Amino acid sequence: MTRRPDAIRDAIEQGRTSLGIELGSTRIKAVLVGPDHAPIASGGHDWENRLVDGHWTYSLDAVWAGLQDCFAALVADVEQRYGVRPDTFGAIGVSAMMHGYLAFDGDELLVPFRTWRDTTTEAAAGRLTDLFGYNIPLRWSVAHHYQAMLDDEPHVPRTTYLTTLAGYVHWRLTGRKVLGVGDASGMFPVDPATGQYDAGMLAKLDDLVAARTPAEPGARLADLLPEILPAGADAGALTPEGAALLDPSGTLRPGLPLCPPEGDAGTGMVATNAVKPRTGNISAGTSIFAMVVLEGALRRHHPELDLVTTPAGDLVAMVHCNNGASELGAWSEVFRELSAAVGGPSDADTVFEALFRAALDGDPDGGGLLAYNHLSGEPIVGLSEGRPMIVRTPDSRLTLANLMRTQIYGVFATLSLGMRVLADEGVAIDTMYGHGGLFRTAGVAQRMLAAAIGAPVGVGQAAGEGGAWGMAVLGAYLRSGAGRSLGDYLAAEVFADAAVDVVVPDAADVAGFTTYIERYTAGLAAERAAVDALGSVTSPQENAG
Repeated sequence: MTRRPDAIRDAIEQGRTSLGIELGSTRIKAVLVGPDHAPIASGGHDWENRLVDGHWTYSLDAVWAGLQDCFAALVADVEQRYGVRPDTFGAIGVSAMMHGYLAFDGDELLVPFRTWRDTTTEAAAGRLTDLFGYNIPLRWSVAHHYQAMLDDEPHVPRTTYLTTLAGYVHWRLTGRKVLGVGDASGMFPVDPATGQYDAGMLAKLDDLVAARTPAEPGARLADLLPEILPAGADAGALTPEGAALLDPSGTLRPGLPLCPPEGDAGTGMVATNAVKPRTGNISAGTSIFAMVVLEGALRRHHPELDLVTTPAGDLVAMVHCNNGASELGAWSEVFRELSAAVGGPSDADTVFEALFRAALDGDPDGGGLLAYNHLSGEPIVGLSEGRPMIVRTPDSRLTLANLMRTQIYGVFATLSLGMRVLADEGVAIDTMYGHGGLFRTAGVAQRMLAAAIGAPVGVGQAAGEGGAWGMAVLGAYLRSGAGRSLGDYLAAEVFADAAVDVVVPDAADVAGFTTYIERYTAGLAAERAAVDALGSVTSPQENAG
């Protein structure tokens, strides 16, 4: 298909498009792609989590208000560009931040949504890890559920269904209680041989629960979890009620197909063509995580690594850090305000790019500065809470360039510590692919990430579109991928002619980052002391709104 506006308009009117929607931590984004998988329109809605009664959460009202606003913005973009209002699509796919806890009794939400950002599940995660001999991170859904049991929360006996945010939205749109295998693998371990929840571990948990309290009807975890579907499977169709939820104007027609809902880790793999062994991707947003597709099982479990799957069900080692680019974004906003105050550019993108370009002139080791981006707890480095800090010695070189370089280093520092565990396991990586808004300024974050992980980093043209585009591609795979593996489909239909810029690690940057990470690791003692000294901190969002 050519990229002529009239050809695109025909595809929209004929429903030869795919819509991907992703509910990220700070932004809900929708991307519409044409038959050639290239984006043709987008929409967005900014939102933010709140700390309520000790749990990071979003209200379900905020979920639907955000989805409706995002969808309306997409429709407006289509109308502005092509003069037509879409009333159908070839497929829709929904993705969202993984893990967390949504517990229902029928249609009733029993406790407010608890997100991946919660670090209140340490006791449960530790016991389950020991029980399974398999790392269960704090943010996994099973850790939330078992912690609720340990805390004798009254909602537990009433629970009839557990799901993730993507699974919840898909359920409301289609009536189907299903989940893509990648997202499901962040609720409870999945056996790669079967593509289903690990039966042995389910049995161990049932025995543990039965020994603690008398078994109750519906208490078996297998009865509470969503049905697992691989990429390309039929996951239901948009119901009239679902269409009205997404588009209250009544224009959107029901009946169109939806692909299995996925997590943001899975859509990141798709968006970067990193679903085959020896490939991997790094997604940088509010959190930052690396996904490396494995050739085989690891020798032992590691607390720094999750084992999840691709949307096709292949085993993946995941290095997940709770804290990504939020602190960097806060500093960017400070400089935007300064620029506006002195009559300079006040748009965020211009300031962001200028700061990133300045970072290229910084000393390879950051000039002796250290930047800790921990707004919340960070299990990889043993932090139950976070205190963002900049630390320097009297002889450090405090310049704009060094400040910004260390802020970018700070985004990647904890990730690099987790990636070292994979290297020690002998895991081979040909190329890592970066995606997310952090990579929009060409050659900056990409270059520093290559130094941080000691591997080539590729960034494609769609890197800035992120997971919403990856979800749209999964919708297209539902429509036209029959008979081909997801990896083969991506290689032949989506990325065959894709331009990818690959940066190899620069020797001076590698040496500088090595010095930086040694100081950073030693300085974590100061970060822990700050947590102890400042005591519990109430978020300014606590009980807001």
